[in-house]
Amino acid sequence: MKYPKEYLDEIKLRLKVSQVVGKTVQLKKRGKEFIGLSPFKNEKSPSFTVNDEKEFYHCFSSGEHGNIFDFLMKTKSIGFGEAVRSLAAEAGMQPYRFSNFDQKKDLRFQIYKNIYKDYTNYFNQQLFEKNNQEALNYLFKRGLKKNIIEEFNLGYVPWKNNFYDNLLKKYSEEDINLTGLYYKNDKTGKYIDRFNSRVTFPVNNIAGQTIAFGGRIIREGKLAKYINSPETEFYKKGSMIFNLDKAKDLRSETDEVLIVEGYMDVVSVYASGIKNVIANSGTALTERQIGLIWKFFPNPIICLDGDESGQKAALRIAEKLFPLINEENKIFFSIMPEGKDPDDYIKQNGKDGLLNLLKEKDIIQSYIWNYHFNKIDQNNPYEISKFEKEIKKLSYSIQDETVRKYVLENFLEKIKRLTPIQTLKQNYRFSPFKNKKDYQILKETKILHQKKKDLSKIQIIEFSVLFLILNYIELVEKKLEKLSEIKFLSEKNESLKNEIITSLTDEGDKETSRLKINAGYDKLITEIQENSNIQIITKNKTDEDISVLLDELIQDHRDQSNLRKIESLEQKLINNLDENSYSELIKLKSQLNRE
Repeated sequence: MKYPKEYLDEIKLRLKVSQVVGKTVQLKKRGKEFIGLSPFKNEKSPSFTVNDEKEFYHCFSSGEHGNIFDFLMKTKSIGFGEAVRSLAAEAGMQPYRFSNFDQKKDLRFQIYKNIYKDYTNYFNQQLFEKNNQEALNYLFKRGLKKNIIEEFNLGYVPWKNNFYDNLLKKYSEEDINLTGLYYKNDKTGKYIDRFNSRVTFPVNNIAGQTIAFGGRIIREGKLAKYINSPETEFYKKGSMIFNLDKAKDLRSETDEVLIVEGYMDVVSVYASGIKNVIANSGTALTERQIGLIWKFFPNPIICLDGDESGQKAALRIAEKLFPLINEENKIFFSIMPEGKDPDDYIKQNGKDGLLNLLKEKDIIQSYIWNYHFNKIDQNNPYEISKFEKEIKKLSYSIQDETVRKYVLENFLEKIKRLTPIQTLKQNYRFSPFKNKKDYQILKETKILHQKKKDLSKIQIIEFSVLFLILNYIELVEKKLEKLSEIKFLSEKNESLKNEIITSLTDEGDKETSRLKINAGYDKLITEIQENSNIQIITKNKTDEDISVLLDELIQDHRDQSNLRKIESLEQKLINNLDENSYSELIKLKSQLNRE
């Protein structure tokens, strides 16, 4: 008896050729292929190649060529049946049990596919008939051209068509009704086309065979905008992905695929030139679907509508799939602006506009954090407590132990920053100035400086430290060690700081050194003296106040430098988990908390 093609295809879908061959042959990655020494012939130079995308191996020295079943049969000297059973077990599948029932099921599937093929072709032709010009115009108005309409085999089902009778000439009533294309009117006893007066979107399996439809009305009214084929013996919504049959061919070019909400979104985005785009088929994204997507694209981007319902749907997907993330397979989110879907956005902003938006995508843990965080009152300890419990619960659900460790640690560190103690510490960084007036002056001058110079916080700190060094030499001499320990971000600022420190520690003529510094850094010193707003808050302050302020600025610089390093390490760990980076991250965070 023959194994059904669908069963064999499922095994090949779950197992990469390199995965199977790699248990026997030591393979090395070379471009899109793997290379190794031939298992069929003794050789010193590798001539054996494996191509996962094309699902075959080839040995140039012996001429041997084939798929994963061929490899097992030839290297293990076993029959086809044993190879199938062995690989099915490796793929986590139940062994196939032959029976008369299975043979009948395979025959039913062949008929099922043929009916759908006939239906697709007929109503694709109907779309271009003069009587159905309204439907064609609708697609044209949506920005679709004829070549895209034909590539996706879009169709139109006119009201009161007689195609059911045409099908009866080739197939039995029972076979036709099993497809879900028609339903019976209880009053008249007649069969009615489910997709009457709708544009049809063929839904293909991974092999490119149409086994279901999505249908959209062309006139807004009381009817549902979209309907989908009901589940049948051969169509399960939770296992199907619209356009994956086309998108999978791009897996060698990119590790990303865009997951959108609807059929029209897919077709519109595809028509713009972004062809790695898919949609879940009439249901919320399932574990089965994401597992299938990961087989081809390890970094999918979920892109849903920007309204409240779209964001809630995205959150449900995120929390449902969060436990499944691992080192190799991630999930990203990119939410459209409010009131927009991908179809709308690409019409207004084009392909480049959408690609730029996708660059701002959030990895799944960041999306979950931001969504919940933005919904709570950050000054309410009870809400923060509830938020912490929810975040911990989600983190503990991650199945991959290593990823769970990193994600949980990252979340807990963020939560620490929300505590009242941490907030108090941040608010009273400049402790010498305890009255509100001084704080307001400091705030205003920082804002003014940022507007004038477009400087970052750490750059403002560096300018402030240099101002104090230049104008309070007698105080600075007591803090040379502390100043030497920090490294300025700006090379010019760092160079000036070091020159001043050297001049103060040099036993030579300090006045001469000072003149030399003034001559070498005249432009920078002038800029500091004229534009450093810190001079406003140092007026009428005691030497003790200035000394404390300098200490605080030095500490602030350390904190900002560490925060930059932490952000860099966190981003690095998102993309590539590494124990050394993780240890450094924990050390920096501990140091920051102590300080």
